[in-house]
Amino acid sequence: MCSYRYYSLHTYNFLAFVFAVKEINNNSELLPNITLGLHIKDSLRYIRNIIESALKILAGQSTIVNFKCNSSCTVAAIIEGFTDEETYGFYNIFQIYQFPQVSYSSQNLYMSDPVQYPYFYQTVPNELHLSVGIGKLLKYFGWKWVSIFSNDDESSMRAIQILKEGIEWNGGCIALHQTFPHHRRIKNFELQKIIRASKKSSTVNIYYFNKSGVFSLHYILDIERNVKSGQVFIIIAEVEIIKINQKHFQIRNKYFIFKPHTKVMPKFLKFVREMKPIWLASDYRAKHWWEDLCDSSCLKKIRRDCNSTVKTDIFSHCVSTYFGSSYSVYNAVYAVAHALHAMIMSDSGNGTTWTRENKELLYSLPWKLHRYLRNLHFKNGLGEEMYLDENGDLTTGYNIMNFILLPNMTLKYEVVGHYNPHAPPGQDFTIDEKAIVWESSFTQKPPQFRCNPSCHPGYRKLTREGEFVCCYDCIPCADGEISNQTDMDTCTTCPDDQWSNQKRDACIPKVITFLSIEEPLGITLTSISMFYFLITAVILGIFIYYRDTPIVRANNRDLSYILLISLMLCFLCSLLFIGQPKETSCILRQTTFGITFSIALSSILAKTITVVTAFQATKPGSKLRKWMGSKVSNSIVLSCSFIQIVLCLAWLFTAPPFPYLNMKSEIGKILIECNEGSIIAFYCVLGYLGFLAGISFIIAFLARNLPDSFNEAKNITFSMLVFCSVWISFIPTYLSTKGKYMVAVEIFAILASSTGLLGCIFVPKCYIILLRPESNNKKDIRKM
Repeated sequence: MCSYRYYSLHTYNFLAFVFAVKEINNNSELLPNITLGLHIKDSLRYIRNIIESALKILAGQSTIVNFKCNSSCTVAAIIEGFTDEETYGFYNIFQIYQFPQVSYSSQNLYMSDPVQYPYFYQTVPNELHLSVGIGKLLKYFGWKWVSIFSNDDESSMRAIQILKEGIEWNGGCIALHQTFPHHRRIKNFELQKIIRASKKSSTVNIYYFNKSGVFSLHYILDIERNVKSGQVFIIIAEVEIIKINQKHFQIRNKYFIFKPHTKVMPKFLKFVREMKPIWLASDYRAKHWWEDLCDSSCLKKIRRDCNSTVKTDIFSHCVSTYFGSSYSVYNAVYAVAHALHAMIMSDSGNGTTWTRENKELLYSLPWKLHRYLRNLHFKNGLGEEMYLDENGDLTTGYNIMNFILLPNMTLKYEVVGHYNPHAPPGQDFTIDEKAIVWESSFTQKPPQFRCNPSCHPGYRKLTREGEFVCCYDCIPCADGEISNQTDMDTCTTCPDDQWSNQKRDACIPKVITFLSIEEPLGITLTSISMFYFLITAVILGIFIYYRDTPIVRANNRDLSYILLISLMLCFLCSLLFIGQPKETSCILRQTTFGITFSIALSSILAKTITVVTAFQATKPGSKLRKWMGSKVSNSIVLSCSFIQIVLCLAWLFTAPPFPYLNMKSEIGKILIECNEGSIIAFYCVLGYLGFLAGISFIIAFLARNLPDSFNEAKNITFSMLVFCSVWISFIPTYLSTKGKYMVAVEIFAILASSTGLLGCIFVPKCYIILLRPESNNKKDIRKM
C-alpha cells in the first residue's frame, strides 16, 4: 500500500496511516500471512511534486506515463488527502493505472459518480450531504436570513447552489453571498472583508471554506472583536482549540460546526506517545514537532515522557485538540485492507491456501480490487461497522457541534446533533436543544433570523414587491379562512359547515340559527299572533251572539262567519313559520297560508259581489233577484278556494318545499330554512291571492258610492287597500332580507294583512253592536 503525502502540518494523518498499517499487520485474522507496506511522499503542496512523486511510486523510478518499470513496491491503492481540485486533477492523470484512489479529505460532489469516476472512493461524506445538513439545521430553527461566504471552486459552488435552493424552498433568503479564491488560504484582508460584511445585518453566517483544514482560533478571535453579538455562525471546518490567555478575550457561544463523524482512538494516542521519533528523522521539521510533545503543558493523552529543555511556542500543536483527518485516514486504510482480504480469500479457492498463481494475479490485476471496494461492509479496528456505498462513499454522517467557552474559561466542543443521510427518514437529523449553550443575548432561546418577524397563526404572508421572498408583510386571513401555523403563504378556507374563529387560527362549527320561539323576535310574533287570534275569536263570538240583529244580518252573516274563521286560521298559520323548519312544517307553511288566505279573500269577494247584486236586484224588473241568496256566495267561496287548493296540490306533487341548510347567507352561521322547492309555484300562489284581492278591491271601489244602506263596500275597499299595500311592499322587503328575518317579514305581512281585514271590516260593526246598541236597527242602518 502506497501513499505520497506527508508534511508537518498533517503529521497526525501520517501517524494514523502508520498506526493503521501496524495494527492490520498485527491482526492474525485480517490478511493472514500478508504484510502491508506503505510508501509516503511529501509533496509540499506543489503540483509538480505531487505528479513526480506519484509517478515514482506507481511507475517506478522512470517517470514514463503508462509504464511500470521495476517499481520498488506492489501498489494496491492510493490513499490521498488533496484538495478537491488537486484530487480531480490527480485522478484524470493517473486513472490509466486503474488503482483505487481513496481520499480521506476530498468532499468533491462531482466525483461521487461511479460511472465517470469508477476508481475513486471517499471516507468522508460528499458536499451534497453537507449542504443538505446545513439546510436542515436552518429549517429546524426557522432561520431564513442567511449570509454565505465560500470558496470559488466548482464543487463548493455547486454545493452552495444546492444549499441556496433548499433555503429558498423553505422560504428563506440569501442576504449576501461572497466568494474567495480556493487555491490558497484566506488572507487577513479577505478575512476583514468577511467580518465587515457580517456586520451589515443580524443573519446566520455560513463560513463554507477551509473544508479540508482547520480554522485558526485567531479567526474566531477576530470575529469576536469585530462582529456584534446576536449572530450565529455555521462553519464546516474544525476550530483548533489551543491554550492561550483567556483573560484577553471572550468567546460567545454562537458557533455550530459540521464535522464528519469521528471517534476517539485511544490506542492511536498511545501510539503517538510511544512512537520512536527516529521514524521521522528524514524531515528536518520533525525534531521540533516531537519536542513539542515533551512540553509539560501538552495534553496528557499525547504528551511524551522525554527530557527536553526546549521551551515550545505558546501556540504549539501539542496543546491543540485537532488531530487532523486521522480517523478518516484510519478508515481508508482499513477499507483497502478489507477489500484486499475479500479479494484474496475469494481467489484462493478454499480461503486459506496461497499459491504463486494467486499472488501473481494480485500483482498483475490491481483493478480487481474495485469489485470488492464497491458496497464494502467491514469493521475497523475500533469495532465500528463501516459501509462503502455503490458510489464509493463511506456511509457516515456529520456531528453537529457547539464551540463553547465554559465558565472555567476553557474551550471545548459539545456534540448537539447529528446528520446521517443514510439513516431512515425521520431519523436522519437530530438536535438536542438542551445540550446547546446559547449566547447570553439570546436569553437561552434559539434566535430568530428573519427579514421581519414571523406571521403568527391567523395571518398570511404578503411578499413585498421588489424585495426578497422572505421579506413580507403579515395580513390577517379573510372571514372563513384560517392559518394555524406560522409564516403560511396562504390561508385555508374552512369547510362549508365551519367558520373561522375570532383569531382566524381555527375553524369552529357554524352557529345553527332559525327563527326560534324562544328568542325575543319569535316570542313577540307568537304573542301578536295569539292575541289577534283571540280578538278574532271574540268577534266571532259577538257575531254569533248577536246573529239576529240587523247589522249582523245586513250582509250575509254566513260569509262573515267564514271570513272570521279563515282569519283565525290565518293568525294561527303564522305560528308554522316559527321554530326549527322540518319537512312537515315546510310543506304546511305556504300551503296553509295560501289556502286560508284564499278562503278569506274569496269570502270578501263574495261579500262584495253580494253588495253589488243586492243593489242591482232592488231595481224594478231586475233579473238578478234569482242570484240572491247564500248558495251563490257559498259557490264563489268554494270555487275560488278550490282553484288555490289545486295550485297547492300541484306545487306539492312537483317540487314541494323542504328543509335546507343555508351556509352562505350569513357570515359564520348555518341558517335552517325552508326552500320553496318551486319558486314559480310559490309566486303563483301569491299571485292568485293578489288576483283575488285585486278583483275584490276593484269591485268594492266601484261600489263605494252605493246607497248608505249598503255601505259595507266602503269597509271592504279600505280593507283591500290595506291588504294590497302590505303585500305589495312585502315582495321587495322579502327579497332584500336574509335568513330568519325573511321569515319574520312574511309573518309580519300575514299578521298585518289579516289585522287590516279584521279591523276595517269588523271593528266598526262591533263598535255599533257593543257601544251603540241603540243604532243597531233597520232605521238607523239605512241612515248610516
